[in-house]
Amino acid sequence: MTTMTTRTVRYPADGLTMIGHLALPAGDDRRPAVLVGPEGMGLSDVERRRADDLAELGYVALAFDIHGGRYLGDPEEMLARCLPLLDHPGRMRGIGHAALDVLRAEPRSDPDRIAAVGYGTGGAIALELGRDGADLRAIATVNALTTGRPGEAARIRCPVWAGVGSEDPIMPPAQRDAFTAEMRAAGVDWSLTVYGGALHAFHHPPVDHPTVPGVGYHPRHAQRAWRDVVDLLTECLPVTEELGGPRSGTH
Repeated sequence: MTTMTTRTVRYPADGLTMIGHLALPAGDDRRPAVLVGPEGMGLSDVERRRADDLAELGYVALAFDIHGGRYLGDPEEMLARCLPLLDHPGRMRGIGHAALDVLRAEPRSDPDRIAAVGYGTGGAIALELGRDGADLRAIATVNALTTGRPGEAARIRCPVWAGVGSEDPIMPPAQRDAFTAEMRAAGVDWSLTVYGGALHAFHHPPVDHPTVPGVGYHPRHAQRAWRDVVDLLTECLPVTEELGGPRSGTH
């Protein structure tokens, strides 16, 4: 039985050489494809495993890089890089489009059927791709209720799902309200899931370095959020019969 395969891909973005993780499903046919964006610390084995899981479900998946191959475990260093990035939609879009170009150029990818899934900063990048009018079939974000420049959400061309912890101090109720107001005003097909009792980065297993306050793992909600992401992909980006049969599953 053949299985999915992975390889490292290098590409330029934001003045850096990014080092992404590409996961390919078994077979040699074209498949729908998914970008996977990391939390602010940068690409880690957590996102690589998510890309691998998506490949097992039948998708081509690229876990993209945001720091030029570095993982910023020091919270101060992470915030020093991410806060200016989050304030600069053009830079976020540049990082996102560079990864999207790599994914579209992969021969196994169906370039007309691509979704973006992102966590934290990676989710903000996915949303900015949507606000820039990128041709995506779905956008899913966790911990990324970022708002964009006035009116640009009207360029989002696909359903948007967002998940957030109810106790997340980084994405408080006021931020939820601003995000939903933006989506409603733009007429986007959107949904928001609030996971009761969860903190910021509730989906991310514990790390062996300091974190900022308000961050914590919630294993049950982490599984639920993953199922919600997979459900969105199943709806908007199905792996069809002619592409190897329907697949489903969670981890």
